[in-house]
Amino acid sequence: MKIAVALAGLALTVSGAFAADLPDLGGKEIVVVTENAYPPLQFTDKDGKAIGWEYDAMADLAKKLNFTVKYENTSWDAMIPAVSEGQYDLGMTGITIKEDRKEKVDFSDAYMRSEMVMLVRGDEARFADPAAFAGDDKLLIAAQPGTTPFYTAVYEVLDGNEANPRIKLFETFGATVEALKAGDVDLVLTDGTAGQGYVDASNGGLKIVGPKMGVEDFGFIFPKGSDLVAPINAGIAAMQADGSIEALNKKWFLDYKMGQ
Repeated sequence: MKIAVALAGLALTVSGAFAADLPDLGGKEIVVVTENAYPPLQFTDKDGKAIGWEYDAMADLAKKLNFTVKYENTSWDAMIPAVSEGQYDLGMTGITIKEDRKEKVDFSDAYMRSEMVMLVRGDEARFADPAAFAGDDKLLIAAQPGTTPFYTAVYEVLDGNEANPRIKLFETFGATVEALKAGDVDLVLTDGTAGQGYVDASNGGLKIVGPKMGVEDFGFIFPKGSDLVAPINAGIAAMQADGSIEALNKKWFLDYKMGQ
């Protein structure tokens, strides 16, 4: 419930008249790139179908703004450069809004807020907070290079050395979790949304420990100067105003059970 409350805290105030007078994109095709490795935001279910909060949100935006969506997939490390170069119109994968990233891409307004947590194996008893993890040189952490969890691992958990050998790098977030499950690493940092999704699907194999480590606001990304930013922002505001985002929060963070 804390997640839902935090997300609801981002609600924007817009009038009903504004929500009814949204931009019309005239059926334009928008190429959206994602990773499908970040439940419950976007992932594949047991039948291989791509689903999640962001897919539902994009479908709602497409309906409100009158556009069609073509989905593509890429890895996290390729996403921001590819969107920056104009290979895709929009990127979505729970991307934290950060000032340095704004030098390469434009962001939408925030559509979600989350707090970072420590994801560990269900039987982990050697540490339960960042200080205890940092104090044991044998413990390893997995991260994707260039991500918020990577920099949090470097500067808030370890010693500020981005080349610290205790940080094992992986191409996808899913691969970091698989390495954790296999015992190849001992910790994965993630926001509470994805972390809770993996815990719920693990049958006790994973758990969250320690204090929350900061707040992240998520946004969609676009090539610099994209004329889609303003319409998408208007759509996000309308979703906040008409209860659509609250409904998606309930569906994916409270009602949905991973693996169903």
